[in-house]
Amino acid sequence: MVQTRWWWVRHAPVTGNRGRVYGSTDPDADTDDPPSYEALHAILPMDARWVTSRLGRARQTAAAIAAAGGRAIDPREEADLGEQDFGDWHGMTYDEIRALPTAHRFWLAPATHRAPGGESFADLRVRTGRTIRRLTGDWAGRDIVAVAHGGTIRAALALALDLDPEAGLRFATDNLSLTRIDHFAGGDGHPETWRVVCLNRPPHGPPDRRSSRRPSIRPPSEGYPG
Repeated sequence: MVQTRWWWVRHAPVTGNRGRVYGSTDPDADTDDPPSYEALHAILPMDARWVTSRLGRARQTAAAIAAAGGRAIDPREEADLGEQDFGDWHGMTYDEIRALPTAHRFWLAPATHRAPGGESFADLRVRTGRTIRRLTGDWAGRDIVAVAHGGTIRAALALALDLDPEAGLRFATDNLSLTRIDHFAGGDGHPETWRVVCLNRPPHGPPDRRSSRRPSIRPPSEGYPG
């Protein structure tokens, strides 16, 4: 079977949001961590296709990895790999959101409830899955390095493991962590399959290391209201 290897990297930390939701908005990332980028460069395959979202923090992180190893990359930008759109909640603190009269529905069903003017995680899963399937077909048999966001990586895991959106929110995806997901094309009577090789691996960790942190529905610095 044809094996396509996805190497997912969550972008560098955003430090200037002051605890406010930023989701699909475009603040800069703090890429001043040379050892982490050198470690990621050493892990990631040289002969890979690169893709990022269109948000600056993903592009800045990809550029920092490439610069750490002196490699030239030309990432494809895919809008549908961007972070969840929290609509009118962007720029608000978690306490301000909790005080809204209609926000209680989000805490009851965070995967399917949409912020006003925004989208749900279930919506994000659909658009991310559509793009993953297209790129898996375009680059079948290749290594794909995808620098994206906490929500995007959770959506990729939900696709690979055939999880409902609520279960997809249970994964931890830390800044600069690596998640590897392989796709095996079907054929000769065999269905397609996915395999999760590693999840939320820190850049300095050994190849088989797994995060010991408990899953959370709110990534630490993505600005997810949870």
